[in-house]
Amino acid sequence: MENVASIAGSLFDEAQRTNERRALVLAGDRERGYDALESTLEALPIPITDTTLVGSEDRLRCECVSQSRAGELLGTTRTAVALDTHGGLRPNALGSVLGAIDGGGLFFLLVPSLEDWPDRRGEFDESLAVPPFSLSEVTGRFRQRLVDTLRAHRGIAVVDLTDGRLEADGLTHPAPRWYPATDGEQPSDSRHQRLSPDQHLFPPETYDACLTDDQAEAVAAFESLADESESESDRECENGYGSGKRALVLQADRGRGKSSAAGLAAGALAAAGADVLVTAPDRRNAREVFDRAGELCNRLEAATIVESDRLETVDGGRVRFLEPAAAVGESTPTDEDGSGIDGRGETPDVVIVDEAAAFPVSRLEAFLEADRIAFATTTHGYEGAGRGFSVRFRDRLADSDHEVVDRTLVEPIRYAAGDPLEIWGFRALLLDARPPVAPLVADAQPETVEYCRLEPDELLADESLLREAFGLLVLAHYRTEPNDLARLLDAPNLETRALVHDGHVASVALLAREGGLSAETRETMYEGGRVRGNMLPDVLTSQLRDEKAGGPRGIRIVRIATHHDARGRGLGSQLLECVEAEFAGRGGTADEDDSVDWLGTGFGATPGLLSFWRENGYRTVHVSGTRNDASGKHSALMLRPASDGGRALHDRHARWFARRISALSTDALADLEPDTVRELLGSVDERAAPALELSDHEWRIVAGAAYGPGLFDVDPGPFRALAVRYLVETPDSVALEDRQERLLVLRVLQGRAWPAVADRLEYHSTRQCMRALGETFRPLVDRYGSDPARSVRERFLGE
Repeated sequence: MENVASIAGSLFDEAQRTNERRALVLAGDRERGYDALESTLEALPIPITDTTLVGSEDRLRCECVSQSRAGELLGTTRTAVALDTHGGLRPNALGSVLGAIDGGGLFFLLVPSLEDWPDRRGEFDESLAVPPFSLSEVTGRFRQRLVDTLRAHRGIAVVDLTDGRLEADGLTHPAPRWYPATDGEQPSDSRHQRLSPDQHLFPPETYDACLTDDQAEAVAAFESLADESESESDRECENGYGSGKRALVLQADRGRGKSSAAGLAAGALAAAGADVLVTAPDRRNAREVFDRAGELCNRLEAATIVESDRLETVDGGRVRFLEPAAAVGESTPTDEDGSGIDGRGETPDVVIVDEAAAFPVSRLEAFLEADRIAFATTTHGYEGAGRGFSVRFRDRLADSDHEVVDRTLVEPIRYAAGDPLEIWGFRALLLDARPPVAPLVADAQPETVEYCRLEPDELLADESLLREAFGLLVLAHYRTEPNDLARLLDAPNLETRALVHDGHVASVALLAREGGLSAETRETMYEGGRVRGNMLPDVLTSQLRDEKAGGPRGIRIVRIATHHDARGRGLGSQLLECVEAEFAGRGGTADEDDSVDWLGTGFGATPGLLSFWRENGYRTVHVSGTRNDASGKHSALMLRPASDGGRALHDRHARWFARRISALSTDALADLEPDTVRELLGSVDERAAPALELSDHEWRIVAGAAYGPGLFDVDPGPFRALAVRYLVETPDSVALEDRQERLLVLRVLQGRAWPAVADRLEYHSTRQCMRALGETFRPLVDRYGSDPARSVRERFLGE
């Protein structure tokens, strides 16, 4: 054990000297590993308060968190972190741990024998054994890849505890290098010291506290959120931004000091009298913001109260923390009751959302009610974040009325550039996976690509192919985590298909086998029991009460993505056709034992996505009544039958959906965008359109509103039935304009108030909007109306 302590001491000395991080792998028996770890930590000059154990047992005197709670470390720093993997490894936990280790720190990894580890099964592996697959069918490719990278990368020491053998000492023997001292002193040529005070709103001390040029420029960007009235009144500032709504997006990989920059800016704003509201996924994540804000205000002699989540200044400014739900609240600054965005009647001057990439898109959108908002987000997040922000939310931000400023931090602060653990973590978890560079697929056409099965063993053996395929999948989804890489390599129910152009991935699809469940499993699912995987059968069974839904076998397209420079050429549709030919047998290539009954998909519903899937033969059978936390959208489920059994499953759910959509539209789907509703109904199989069973009296009411003095408000029911029938069937004989269809959705189906509908659709008055609705129903009465309806029409037209 003394030898292990000596190895760790050498690693720690080198880490401290270079401001980099090092890792020590303790491979072998668990008890030996803990004995070695405990004696090593006792020998190192690392405070126990700066040490964390991530594992299932509280074996040391330091802080201990489980792997499932490792995400709580994000936004915090530790000098030493140990990760115990003997009970299994969650890839997300590994990423969170790496993100929490400070420069000069050590990472201890407790693992079984490296030769045995890939074949060991743990809790995470059990989550991959989705029915009807068993745990024995889950592979260990992810751990094998991890072992290979541990042995290949610099800065990682490996000790075999079984025979006390040192496999690698982890030392890189770099030349000594200077890095900023911890007392905040800066090199004399630092750019932010040369900034002229009259160029900036914030006090010079704010920039003196910055550690890099990047950080100084990021802090300066926060001035776009300040009122010039909060600065010295006679100061002539070049950074005037006007008085409109403004947003700042601050992006960085971990360790670049974005939270510190946000804290310095928050302190400067508060010192000038501003009310700054800070929120983050967890109170601990925002600690850096408050530490830096407090330090600056103390230096400015502006602070009156400095606490872990509250700061007040002599000029009435403050920095305060609220949990995300409380920060958003249920009302906006424009509500009649005067409530503010924080839900307490106090509208802050500036809102700072730290660790924004970890928030669901719906919550990020809610923050846009603030006039001045900053989002600090991780680019390549260990938690798999960044994609929800960059894939989904950035479009919403661009469409808002905020003037947006972007800044990116590149230069590391917490550790030196080229840090070995960052390099290893990026490779091991593919955090920086990218699709092929544009020129390699720019000429890809349907006739130049080859349909390929990307077998996990092939991906494991070909790093370039793995990075290209996973990189495309990352960009296709709002939240891709390290766990997803393990699923791709090890889950028995997942398969990958691609269109390859000259050996490079131009389009890729991740597929999940679902259904084919035993009667016992289907009964468990029907009675509310938790069954892993099988998303489509689960929803159709447990929520929609169809106990037979888990019987037919299917393929769910989990994700599909086409390279940005090869889009618009039909490659995505071609890939879906190839998948159908392989599994549904329509191209003659499906093995009889491998064929399926249905193809399906589920996604956050948008008009564009619904249209894409509809054009490829998929039809809507369900839409969730609540918004998905991550996507911020209502999830749509769509099916494409591939057998008689699949057709029966589809048909009954299509009929049920078309029958209940009218009631849902005034309840759970009342806030759904009208164009999304139009596409949802337009993508329902027209054979499922509900029959129009209107009485003669109801037809006279509808026809009277269309051609005479009748009113919709007298009895909305028959109008809703007619609107649903039309939007599902959309007959060629009826040519309604887009605005007319939106009017059907907003007023007839969703029941929104006349003034709100008139304003939304830009009618000059409520009365004009009411007349427009009557005119909209005229062609529907002509197309579907009974004899009583036609009699009303003839009477008022004088025919």
